[in-house]
Amino acid sequence: METNLIVEGFKFMALGMGTVFLFLIILIVLMNVMSIVIHKYFPEPEPVASNPENKQDNKKIIAAITAAIAHHKQG
Repeated sequence: METNLIVEGFKFMALGMGTVFLFLIILIVLMNVMSIVIHKYFPEPEPVASNPENKQDNKKIIAAITAAIAHHKQG
């Protein structure tokens, strides 16, 4: 009863790598299904059309960021 350890090692390696490969394939398929379901029931909101109020708010935000950076650089 002589067993070839190299052949047994390759069998176990193939079994282990096959198991990991199968697990990863199942994981990818389930993540794609989950993504499809989420996008179906929770779609992304439509972008808001540009209006003058948004531009005014953007100017205020830019001014606040600029002031914060200037204050930070002063120490």
